[in-house]
Amino acid sequence: MNKIIRNAWFLALFAIALYSCTGSVKQDTGTQQESTALENSEQGVFHPEWSKNATIYEVNVRQYTKEGTFKAFAEHLTRLRQMGVDILWFMPIHPISEKNRKGTLGSYYAVQDYKAVNPEFGTLEDFKSVVDQAHDMGFKVLIDWVANHTGWDNQWIKDHPEWYKKDSTGNMIAPFDWTDVAQLDYGNQEMREAMIDALSYWVSEADIDGYRCDVAGMVPVDFWANAREQLNEIKPVFMLAEDESEIALLEEAFNMNYGWEFHHIMNGIAKGKKNANDIMPYFDSVTIKYPEGAYAMQFITNHDENSWNGTVFERLGDGVETFAVLSFTVPGMPLIYSGQEAGMKKRLEFFEKDQIDWSNIQFGDFYQKLDQLKNDNKALWNGSAGAWMDRISTEADENVFAFKRTLDDNTVLVVLNLSGEAQTITLQDESINGEFTNYFANEIVELNANPSLNLKAWGYQVYIK
Repeated sequence: MNKIIRNAWFLALFAIALYSCTGSVKQDTGTQQESTALENSEQGVFHPEWSKNATIYEVNVRQYTKEGTFKAFAEHLTRLRQMGVDILWFMPIHPISEKNRKGTLGSYYAVQDYKAVNPEFGTLEDFKSVVDQAHDMGFKVLIDWVANHTGWDNQWIKDHPEWYKKDSTGNMIAPFDWTDVAQLDYGNQEMREAMIDALSYWVSEADIDGYRCDVAGMVPVDFWANAREQLNEIKPVFMLAEDESEIALLEEAFNMNYGWEFHHIMNGIAKGKKNANDIMPYFDSVTIKYPEGAYAMQFITNHDENSWNGTVFERLGDGVETFAVLSFTVPGMPLIYSGQEAGMKKRLEFFEKDQIDWSNIQFGDFYQKLDQLKNDNKALWNGSAGAWMDRISTEADENVFAFKRTLDDNTVLVVLNLSGEAQTITLQDESINGEFTNYFANEIVELNANPSLNLKAWGYQVYIK
């Protein structure tokens, strides 16, 4: 990061620290307070206070329990809250089209009715109940929204065929090879209004807190900007874009997008195709491209990666925990996918029933500790509420990624061996001096200038001051 960008970043951090840092305890702010802040925001997308140190969790209702219902999932809310989860992102909850359906149960992303609930999951009242329970426990709730296309037996196809894109022969078309869906035409203003009406319905009726928007970059930016404006009139919402290339989405409508590039860098390092030196160029580009306050969701898995590209163990091997620590400590909001905390070693079927095995939640304590690390250390907070990271050089920069993030009196030092061989390294940073807490060992250590550390294969150490 060049000197001008670095100085601007720290000036912004100083202003944010004076304005909004209130300690390590997560606090929910009321709608009235958030609305006032929204109205007073001069430019850009408003970031709600509750998102500043949040962790997001993706809920796959179908596969979560034997029943595959909202009621059955609700039994896990206490566990998830104790693990430190703040935001629940439900994969699409709508009825799934039967026409051109893939597999027995079909894709969640082939929506039959935007204003209804998938009967396999329960009723509208069941969903509202789980949202209410989640809110009572301190969660925020997002639902997945598919705005680019609908299923082939969606009522819109029958009532408003003019709302869909067509080929030269006048036939409706599917995007790519997604044969179970038909692509909508955003050149039609009536369709846009109907889509915003459906988006508004769930905020008003079920009191959800925002959306994760599927293939958001395939939908015009001005639509999302208009939708966000109208949703915020109901309540301030949080918006996640499944996109990385269309930065205007972050400028006009979305709080967060996907860190796809960083995800692929981690996969590449695990396979020996990339190394630790490939990480900082990505984050340097983020400081240039992203608008102030916006950030990426960082993850080692999600529903697409698990089902189509492999489990974390297939892709990351012995480095699973190390890359998880990395995803929780770099700038951005960390994601946990259903079953990740149970060490799930299977690719979940996408179109069939394939229940997650919860008999041994072997990584539950590990992710609880990572969530607490994120929550308690403001240097790690999201966007402008947290600090940027400075890489620390070692003798083994291709294999070891070391960095620190400092905000006010809080410093988090992270040292990761991203290789399958033990490393003995010296951190080339004279400013590292004094007592630190070795977070995972839970002990106080004295680190002097340019400290030397021993790292086992795929080892990780986190120090807090």
